Amino acid sequence: MHYWLMKSEPDEVSIDDLMAAPGQTLPWFGVRNYQARNFMRDALQVGDGVLFYHSSCATPGVAGLAEVASTPYPDRTQFERDGKYFDPKATLEQPRWVSVDVRGVRKTPLLSLARMRAMPGLEHMAVLQKGSRLSITPVTAEEWRLITERLQAGEAH
Repeated sequence: MHYWLMKSEPDEVSIDDLMAAPGQTLPWFGVRNYQARNFMRDALQVGDGVLFYHSSCATPGVAGLAEVASTPYPDRTQFERDGKYFDPKATLEQPRWVSVDVRGVRKTPLLSLARMRAMPGLEHMAVLQKGSRLSITPVTAEEWRLITERLQAGEAH
């Protein structure tokens, strides 16, 4: 099993949206970075753990736990001509972008970015590195353990 941090702007899809979705499952769409796309296409596996992270908001941080619920498939938004994720170079025969389904496990108290920065053992976590902007990043088993233990203990914020 692998672990991932997946960022979503809560205005687009929040942990509440995920938990309210049928089967608590939604497609992870709109990824337009090749490295993040390659993680989705080549490395994410059904059952992998996900830290659901709210980004580009007043208080960014981990807002819940989820899991990868499908293998990759073509992201439908690349074909939507009037959509913000349209890619004119993508074709049905040669899609450029992929989605995976993500299933919510549970909403947690928000573990803020500031709190994560202060946690011993997370110094090398990808999301905490200067200039890190990827929407999907790997999380080590130790980082996963430290964060989920903090969330279990209710020591977020």
